[in-house]
Amino acid sequence: MKIAYFDCFSGISGDMILGALLDAGLALEDLNREIAKLGVQDVAIECESTARHAIAATRAKVCVAGAPLADAEHHLDLSGEHPYAHAHAHAHLKDITGRIADSRLDCVVKERSIRVFERLCAAEAEVHNAAPAEVALHEVGALDALIDVVGAVAGLQLLGVAEVCASPLRFGTGFVRCAHGRYPVPVPGVLALCRDVPTEQTDIRAELVTPTGAAIITTLARSFGPQPPFCQQAVGYGAGRRDLEATPNLLRLRLGERAPASERVLLIEANIDDMNPEVYGYLFDRLLAQGACDVYATPVLMKKGRPGNVLSVLTPADRLDELAEIVLRETTTIGLRYYGVERRVLERQVRTVATPYGEVGVKFSCIGGRRRAAPEYEDCTRLAQEHQVPLLSVYEAACAAATKE
Repeated sequence: MKIAYFDCFSGISGDMILGALLDAGLALEDLNREIAKLGVQDVAIECESTARHAIAATRAKVCVAGAPLADAEHHLDLSGEHPYAHAHAHAHLKDITGRIADSRLDCVVKERSIRVFERLCAAEAEVHNAAPAEVALHEVGALDALIDVVGAVAGLQLLGVAEVCASPLRFGTGFVRCAHGRYPVPVPGVLALCRDVPTEQTDIRAELVTPTGAAIITTLARSFGPQPPFCQQAVGYGAGRRDLEATPNLLRLRLGERAPASERVLLIEANIDDMNPEVYGYLFDRLLAQGACDVYATPVLMKKGRPGNVLSVLTPADRLDELAEIVLRETTTIGLRYYGVERRVLERQVRTVATPYGEVGVKFSCIGGRRRAAPEYEDCTRLAQEHQVPLLSVYEAACAAATKE
């Protein structure tokens, strides 16, 4: 499983994320191919090699017709005219999400990009005591913000990243001029986005964490802290616009592969050919309740031509005695065998999703950059019975809700 770890020792911004992705090996032509799916005329990402404190890095720029796009001068225009026709146009959430939803982007990229902008609008709405739909996106609604967000999400997918982690975020200090006036650093929107996220306040007089950067990383990252263990494969440095004296103005990205988890367990087996098949359901429930990792029965042809089953119970070593006793007590076998096996499992977690029928637990796992979602059978059957609907209807609703997680 590929992991992306963002080391935010000098903060984070949208263009720094793009620069770090490109510096770590993402092909610029592949990234611009994704950006083109938005259908915005004459817009592309360009990059150049640079350095901060003698550390080689990549500087990414959003350009319109080959000219760098200035944050304070050009805003997103979704009217169908040229993207820089109105220097002071603002966009609302529905304009941004509509542009993304109507694009040719992959559905996962669409969903994650929209979630980033929904968090941006929610943070701005909190600051200004307004409804998210009413918020006029100024800096965060600019064309470069759209490209930064979609580029970051699409770039991670192109690199096959399955999990995003980050270090605690470092804030600068001072003041910056925004659409509503002169704001203290970190600006209120960033603080709203970083609730429950580990942060560090520095005395560096610069805006280290921008609203776009904060929205992207707090939406996509699963954890904030030390780098998780993995086999490092690539490192990339994304450069910020300024060359700060106190620290290299860089975002460091480490890409690595985490080996699938493996463990040593025991496999208990027993041959059974003279037991009422109805016992198996009760037996499976008892074994699983007492800590068995898995239980199954395999049809076999036994001596004297009698059909039977091999009962198999996968168990941690410390549960061997209890589970072996259950097998001997609850079945007709007069003996069993056990031996050590290695098993490899995908990392998984169970989260609850909301459906029109109620909440359903869903088991999420990931392999090769692709996420899997499996609704819990018991939850689906319970809701199907309560609402008198087909089980498949509940299952499909849970799967649809899981794609939005």
